[in-house]
Amino acid sequence: MNKTTIIKVILLCAFITGCSSSKVNKLKTKQPNVLIILSDDQGWGDVGFNGCTDIPTPNLDQLAKEGIVFSQGYAAHPYCSPSRAGLLSGRNQQRFGHENNLPYNDAKADDGLPLDQLLISELLQKNDYKTCAIGKWHLGDSINYWPNKRGFDDWYGFWGGGMNYWGDIKKGRNEYGGLLKNGVPVPKSEITYLTDDFSNAAVNYIDQYKKEEKSFFMYLAYNAPHTPIQVTNEYTKAVDHIEDGDRAAYAAMVYGMDVGIGKVIQKLKDIGEYENTLIFFYSDNGGTRYRANNQPFRGYKGMLFEGGIRVPFLMTYPGHIKGGQTYEKMISALDIYPTILATTNIKHPDAEKLDGINLTPYLKGENELKPHNELYWRYSDGAGKAMRLGKYKMIMSGFKNNEYFLFDIENDPYEHHNLAKKYPEKLKEMQLLYDKWDAQNVDALWQDPHAKNISKEEYKRQSALDKATSGDKTKGVTNLKL
Repeated sequence: MNKTTIIKVILLCAFITGCSSSKVNKLKTKQPNVLIILSDDQGWGDVGFNGCTDIPTPNLDQLAKEGIVFSQGYAAHPYCSPSRAGLLSGRNQQRFGHENNLPYNDAKADDGLPLDQLLISELLQKNDYKTCAIGKWHLGDSINYWPNKRGFDDWYGFWGGGMNYWGDIKKGRNEYGGLLKNGVPVPKSEITYLTDDFSNAAVNYIDQYKKEEKSFFMYLAYNAPHTPIQVTNEYTKAVDHIEDGDRAAYAAMVYGMDVGIGKVIQKLKDIGEYENTLIFFYSDNGGTRYRANNQPFRGYKGMLFEGGIRVPFLMTYPGHIKGGQTYEKMISALDIYPTILATTNIKHPDAEKLDGINLTPYLKGENELKPHNELYWRYSDGAGKAMRLGKYKMIMSGFKNNEYFLFDIENDPYEHHNLAKKYPEKLKEMQLLYDKWDAQNVDALWQDPHAKNISKEEYKRQSALDKATSGDKTKGVTNLKL
């Protein structure tokens, strides 16, 4: 081998080594991906990892095995739009007036998640993340409030609070009231079943970002299993064993979502990004009164009893945080934002405004204290309010004629025994703390029918009891001797 050939070989080896080193460095320095998967109106008891036996959720259950299940994981609000506002802003919605669902028919142009709130999508986008929103938005009807204007590079979904799963547009709306891709109407001929379409879009975007060698933030907000109750025949086959037809249809919707989540997770594994992806899954609020299962907890969507705000909730970050855990201390959806910032090492310009906590040191066992000693909720300018203080929970329920409740959640997680009269000092302490928190809040920027509907809900309950007891001759008599 002559001298010229030797030099060429040496240069070639150096080039190959440099390329390999460059690839290794890229892998080492690549920021983690972030994936938030949100379900809509799914009950605490509607996933296998919380003990559900009738709805198959194998993919969520596998995520739970590989991650951390939060047994006291709370939504930030008992219903849709405000819950999402809290998640994406990292703040209690009452701080900026978004504590009600958007007006159904007469929303103003500036009704929506206030533009002065810094969303997690905007912060990640500024830090060179590819950002993507898929599914239900429900944070503003006007174009300036749509995802592409709120920090998302890509958007495939609908802006309202609900949509027909077959792609039919609500009467009175034009084509922009349906499924959109970056603000452009998607032809109905391209729509199959929304849950499947959202799952497939997520898979395709992940493929796209991998080719671009970009870290991504994906907000995958399914509208399943929210009404309308619609599902493909394929998914009903998995719930043939459920005899209640309404429950079976709902269960098939949950199962279809689980299948889609499985596809998304498998894609991450196939491209080697699963262990580099921080994943959260939870429901925006408790399940509805019908079809869903919030047991063993009391109440349902819209209520501040546990069934309305304690939700199926998990997190996984394989290779970084040990899986197979159940974390039993209370956490909030508001914790997702600061946990993402800590994981990505991105700074918030005004971090003191965030109401959540970075969960990482608690989950790694580096901090054995509780992430929270206090959590707060409010809807409709105080028509309903609640707080947790350690093991105690206070509720002022609009459903119960504004009665105050005090529960020991540690010993009475199902909220059967009201201790308000037994421990008036504790109730007073919590009322004062709540008032102090509430003084930092603002009035709702718009109203919704929830406060008015409360009395209707309670009326239905009482009517059912009155009908059942109408023939009881001992009505109003107690301590009967048999």
